[in-house]
Amino acid sequence: MDGQRRGGGRPYNSGSVRVPPGAPHHAPPPPPPKSLNQEPIDREKTCPLLLRVFTKVGAHHSNEDFSVRGKEPKDEVQIYTWKDATLRELTDLVKEVAPEARRRDATLSFAFVYPSKTGRLVVREVGRTSSVPNPRRPDDSKLALRDVDFEIGDYLDVAIL
Repeated sequence: MDGQRRGGGRPYNSGSVRVPPGAPHHAPPPPPPKSLNQEPIDREKTCPLLLRVFTKVGAHHSNEDFSVRGKEPKDEVQIYTWKDATLRELTDLVKEVAPEARRRDATLSFAFVYPSKTGRLVVREVGRTSSVPNPRRPDDSKLALRDVDFEIGDYLDVAIL
């Protein structure tokens, strides 16, 4: 499985579910979002991480664009942030440096670039946001990096659509 994370993902352990005798058996509820299980990050006391962000208009970069270390795409922005940064926060930062992302109808597609267990680089989409928030078009703005299995060292590739 080339797209699998280095650690194989994070399993969810729901524990045992007790069903009273005579009650109809239903499947256990889905696990809560990971952010509900995580302590908030104190940004005053926690050192930020360096996130290398690559932007491209029209599509994501291919995994081949990242295959040679030191020859990554030129359209890079380096951001200091925390694992609890949301895609909305990252959208606003990208809009500061990429004029195309400021269009009212722009959609930003976020993807992580990371090595698979076999060592090949993988580009995996993790969410989409609208340049301008619109309640009629819900998006992934509230997702945090840690909610979508970000690991320090991953690159963030942003397609401006």
